Amino acid sequence: QVQLVESGGGLVQAGGSLRLSCAASGRSRYSMGWFRQAPGKEREFVAAIYWAGDTTYADSVKGRFTISRDNAKNTVYLQMNSLKPEDTAVYYCAANGKYYSNSYYYTRVEKYDYWGQGTQVTVSS
Repeated sequence: QVQLVESGGGLVQAGGSLRLSCAASGRSRYSMGWFRQAPGKEREFVAAIYWAGDTTYADSVKGRFTISRDNAKNTVYLQMNSLKPEDTAVYYCAANGKYYSNSYYYTRVEKYDYWGQGTQVTVSS
């Protein structure tokens, strides 16, 4: 069993930055992902980091967002720079305990076993 707690959301102007954190309790050998959900939209993939440290990003955030992890602290981070109003959403952290050779599966909501409660990110224009 894994419990995930996100923090770091807030209100920021367009062009600004935020860093989200996700603290995990329990087993630590998981690949971790960040997803987001805007009002009236489906939850969508943002970024993932595998246990070995490889990363993958949604095209919409490449070059602006960076996912990282501190295994000693069981914490995953999402550094978000050059934020845009369309980045406004509730951001969720998720844990995936399986290995997939194809990175596509790490972008799928249904492949994650545990989810945090979410943290709101609002970007004003």
